[in-house]
Formats: sequence, C-alpha cells, structure tokens
Amino acid sequence: MTARIDAQVAFLNEADRLKSITRATPLCDASRYENSAEHSWQIALYALVLGEHADPQVRIDRVIRMLLIHDIVEIDAGDAPVFGEHDASAMAAREEAAAKRLFGLLPEDQAAELIALWREFEANETPDAQFAKSIDRFQTPNQNMAAGGGSWRDYNVSFDTFLARVGSKVANGAPKLWHWLEPRARRWFDTHSEDARKGG
Repeated sequence: MTARIDAQVAFLNEADRLKSITRATPLCDASRYENSAEHSWQIALYALVLGEHADPQVRIDRVIRMLLIHDIVEIDAGDAPVFGEHDASAMAAREEAAAKRLFGLLPEDQAAELIALWREFEANETPDAQFAKSIDRFQTPNQNMAAGGGSWRDYNVSFDTFLARVGSKVANGAPKLWHWLEPRARRWFDTHSEDARKGG
C-alpha cells in the first residue's frame, strides 16, 4: 500500500508542473494568459455544466476524466496553440513519449487505464472523445470573445481559419453547442473586421 501511494503522489507532484505551462488564451478578464492546469480544470467544469447538450450515448463522467488528463503531456511536450504553426507528427510523437513517462509514474494498473483514456481522447473516434474534443475547442472562443479577441487578435485569425481549426471540431462532437456558438463568433469577426477596415 505504501509503495502504491508513493507512486500516486509522485505522479500528482509531477502533474503540478502543468500549472507552469502558459497557453495562448487569456483569461476572460484579459488580465493574463491561462495555464494548462487552469484550462484542464475549466473544461472539465464545462463538460459537467454543458453535458446535457451531448448525445445520449455520451458518458459525461468519462468525458470529465479525459479532460482532466488530456493536456498533462504538455509538461514534457509543451503547448501547441491551435492557431500556431507546428509539425503535427513531431508533436504527436513528443506527446506519446510524454504520456508514457508521465502516466508511467503511476502504479501499473492506473498507468494503463489513464494512458488508454488519453489515447482515446487523442484518436477522437468514440462519442465520449468527440464530445471531449468539442468541449476542449468550445472553451477558447468563449474566453476570446470575453477578453476582446484574445488569441484571435494575437494570431490575426480570420473567421474561415476559426471555422477550419475550431468550428469543425466543435460541430463534430457537440452540434448543439456549435449551433449556439457559430452565430456569436461570426458576429464577433464581422464586427471586428469592420472595425479594422475603419481603422478602429
């Protein structure tokens, strides 16, 4: 029992490093950029609150578990901003190596369970993973709009780029949430594109 708790606490202490990974999205009040631990907690809360809008076969308890661990690999691999440019295959390899090391700190049964859950999220093939991926993408535009543009301004994002990199993921696993988000995001981009043309 002692050795098992030793391993579990070692993993939890290592997971603390996720608080030091800065993301490209600011807080809603635009006071600073969020870190990956804050992001993981908040999207788990998003899933809890918005789970009623998932398809009936989605198990929200599993979605929440996925979201709590989905970015833990960033401790080793770093964050890859959705609007940034990076080598996707190289990042996937770094994340897989990170998952093996980090989850490998846990007792063997827990390590196997969590790495399988993380891989399910990454594969984005099951209803649970698709809703989890959608929630992961749904949070950021809401924060960007609240913060006056956030990473959309920082990366000079167009509505078409937003649709391709975010909208398609939200629509895939959470069409009801996309139906709510799409007109709000479109209105934001239309308004701010008009401001830019006017020089404001």
